[in-house]
Amino acid sequence: MSSASPTSGTSPVRRLSLAGVLRLRRPSEIWFKPALSSVAAVAPPNLLLLALGRLDLAMYTMAGSLCALYAHNRPYAARARTLAWVVLGMIGGLAVALVTASLTRDAVVLVTVGALLAAVQKALCDATRVGPPGNVVLTFISSAALFVPQSLGQIPGHLALAAAAGVWAWVVGMAPAPIRPHGPERRATAQALNAAAAYAAAHGTGADEDHAPARAAGYAAVQAAWQTLLALPATGARATTRQALERLVVRAEVALAAPADTDPERLRAWAHALRGAGRIPRTGDAPADTDELLGVDAELAARPAPPPLWRRLGPLAPIAARTALGCALAGYASLALGIGRPYWALVTAAALYQANLTLTWSRAVQRVVGNLAGVLLFAAIAPLAHLGQALLVLCCLALNFGAEALITRNYWLGSVCVTPMALLVTEFAGYQATGDLMTERAVDTVVGALVGFLAAVVVTNRRAGNRVEQAVTAADRARERAARLLAEPAPAPGALEAARRGLAVALTDLRATADGAAGEWWGRALPQERVVLAERSGHRTLAEAVRRQAVRPDRGAGTRTEDVRP
Repeated sequence: MSSASPTSGTSPVRRLSLAGVLRLRRPSEIWFKPALSSVAAVAPPNLLLLALGRLDLAMYTMAGSLCALYAHNRPYAARARTLAWVVLGMIGGLAVALVTASLTRDAVVLVTVGALLAAVQKALCDATRVGPPGNVVLTFISSAALFVPQSLGQIPGHLALAAAAGVWAWVVGMAPAPIRPHGPERRATAQALNAAAAYAAAHGTGADEDHAPARAAGYAAVQAAWQTLLALPATGARATTRQALERLVVRAEVALAAPADTDPERLRAWAHALRGAGRIPRTGDAPADTDELLGVDAELAARPAPPPLWRRLGPLAPIAARTALGCALAGYASLALGIGRPYWALVTAAALYQANLTLTWSRAVQRVVGNLAGVLLFAAIAPLAHLGQALLVLCCLALNFGAEALITRNYWLGSVCVTPMALLVTEFAGYQATGDLMTERAVDTVVGALVGFLAAVVVTNRRAGNRVEQAVTAADRARERAARLLAEPAPAPGALEAARRGLAVALTDLRATADGAAGEWWGRALPQERVVLAERSGHRTLAEAVRRQAVRPDRGAGTRTEDVRP
């Protein structure tokens, strides 16, 4: 934790900088999986419609097909449920849009309904933590459908097309399960080990505050791994794999609390061994592992039920209000400029809203740069795509793959492919003037980003400071519980480990909450002194718990591992 003197009452406002906004990151380890899934889900329905001469219906099948973009990091049992809910949510939003389009052609009403749908989709995706691509794809489909002329009699058939494509997307998303049934949980565990190894390797070089980002990233990766593993069954065939991976995540967690006693290369060797479908490495310390996993069981037994959905939606009210206001104003502005597709401006605004204003600013810059570059790419691709509908479909598939392959490097890079793909999709019903499409998309992008960001400035999130206070209190309580157990000569089996894990989770939540609140606008001053002191004392207690209960003689040994079947 930072050793700098804490200050209180500091302003939470950050400068809206351009530094690093367009910097490319390393690609995701599974970048090719969403890309291939997207193509596999979109291609068959589109090619079938092409063969039938009804490519004008592709928008409805794409509504279902694009659900294949979701839940790639979840274990397959959880993925099956998540994909099913995503498909239902997509069809629900599409149904509302189609019914509205069939009842009115008033553009102001359509934009208003689109903005309200966008706000609901944003709030639900954030509350359920559905993960990328979040609400953007849902909003794109529902907003576009609002501006397609409909009759009530056509709606059942169009929804049936979307549902059929959604079922196919579900099949595509679940297809790897028979080949590599434990892939998602193995990847999550490997990421936790690598993140812990990075922090352990950096520890001892430079000031302690220089390592705070690496430590925060490590705890976030460990928490993500626990969430993945705890979604698996506790009994049955998968329980053996789960327990073997839990032992490795425990080692990553221990490394974060006691980096000086950790061999980073050993963690990296374990992470490397988890690639593919080989054996899962043992930690080589079965008694310690068993003791620590008692803590996991104790925590699960004491874990309260998750709060109901309506309670999770409450803190998201400011973000939902931003989305509704920003999308509505962006659509109205586009209408005032006489542009025929105001939903482009609406979707641009909807794509901006992140956890705080600073991240929203970054996304606005990325969106504008990516979309404008994508408009130029469309100018180069359009002559080829206009040679025939088959080439039009193939170009869309190639861009679909490129968008998912590149978006993990940076959002703007993925947008370079998304923009021409969206423009080509509008030509499925008939070719249009390239220059007009380019002009309208460029203007709508700028209008949507500008108006959407201004709405984020106007609608402040004053609850962020309250959540920081609550997170500090939770971290203090978790630390006190661990400290009380440390003071006992012989705490109950697993109790200290459960307290240690609870403290680690509380500190991770505190850092994420503080970072989110610090990027807000016109919020009240944050309790920076309490945050710093809570983190400092919490991490010291974590280290003491590790020395008391988890550090074993094999720590710091070589990197050789013993393997067992999952």
